[in-house]
Amino acid sequence: MKILVITQYFYPENLRINDIVFSLQKRGHSVEVLTGKPNYPSGQYFKGYSWKGPNEEYLNKVKINRANLLLRKKGKGFNLFLNYLSFVIFGALKIFSLKNKFDNIFIYAPSPITVGILGVIAAKKFKCKSNLWVHDLWPESVKVAGGINNKLILGIIDIMTRLIYRFSDQILIQSPFFKFYLQKQKVDLRKVKYYPYYAEKFYKPVPKRHGISKKFPSGFNLVFAGNIGVSQDFDTIIETFEKLRNKKINLIILGEGRDKKRVQNLISKKGLENKFLFFGAYSPREMPDYFSCADALLITLKKAEIFSYTLPGKLQSYLACGKPIIGAIDGIGRKVIDDSGAGLCSETANPTELAKQILKMSRSSLQQRNKFSKNALDYFKNNFEKEKLLKKLELILV
Repeated sequence: MKILVITQYFYPENLRINDIVFSLQKRGHSVEVLTGKPNYPSGQYFKGYSWKGPNEEYLNKVKINRANLLLRKKGKGFNLFLNYLSFVIFGALKIFSLKNKFDNIFIYAPSPITVGILGVIAAKKFKCKSNLWVHDLWPESVKVAGGINNKLILGIIDIMTRLIYRFSDQILIQSPFFKFYLQKQKVDLRKVKYYPYYAEKFYKPVPKRHGISKKFPSGFNLVFAGNIGVSQDFDTIIETFEKLRNKKINLIILGEGRDKKRVQNLISKKGLENKFLFFGAYSPREMPDYFSCADALLITLKKAEIFSYTLPGKLQSYLACGKPIIGAIDGIGRKVIDDSGAGLCSETANPTELAKQILKMSRSSLQQRNKFSKNALDYFKNNFEKEKLLKKLELILV
């Protein structure tokens, strides 16, 4: 197949679409990418990139077409709006300059959903099918995660989103629970297919490395990996650790995010600095080395109906590494943890219940933790293994 992948974010930005593109190319497909100039998450151009170029490059035999866009800078509302809008405008111009023909358009759509507009345009130009892979439910995610409550703005976004869905030939959803929301938006469910993230092959159980394990303090060590943002509900995590203040339980945080400074200030205000260790951000390939030194892995989401529909991508990574999982999560995320038997879960925004589950895990036997680990690996292999899901994607695109 000749596939045009449209994504606002691509290598050297770290997102899972990178692995999908290169894996499809290795499987014998001809893959070309339309993307922006890399500036996520820092808000500034990556080294070697600027407004002037490069506009085209090749990586692992994949041609990458880069459209200009306005930088997201610190990720404030107006800058993000300009960032999203500019990629649609310059991306559309780029589409009309592409010379090759394609059998399929595959659109990677985390926020913003506006990338779907380019998918519709490309499908019309190349007279082929558009496949929109949805990861965020607009406008609800804009309201909850972005803090936008203006009814006029949300109404406009809702109309735009419905039109994108209407003119997309096929809609792939990263969580089966997304159907409940799409149904409210009057989407034809006959063109909706469940297609989750897989975890890359480097996510797997690995032996502890002394150079990393010595960074961990004594006691029971939880690891949280990923974005430090409003959606991750760090207020609940901090309140939970207030209740565990006198226990030898620590949280190691691997990641960065817009909410980090506020979170650190709140931790200091409550005198909990000795319970939280911020190790910073690491490449995905380094994550298994840190996970191997953890006693359990923590996943949390803010309490909101929209997040109960969402299957966080890092849950697959956690499962693949075969470590016990502790969740403060509702909906599909909790269902996966419960169905897999990979760990313990509390409802969202309930520090008392989360503290109980962490204590329960810390007091569990080695035999019980090994059982959680085995269950996690078994569930991952049956539901989120890479080769199975790549084959499924090929069948969807045919």
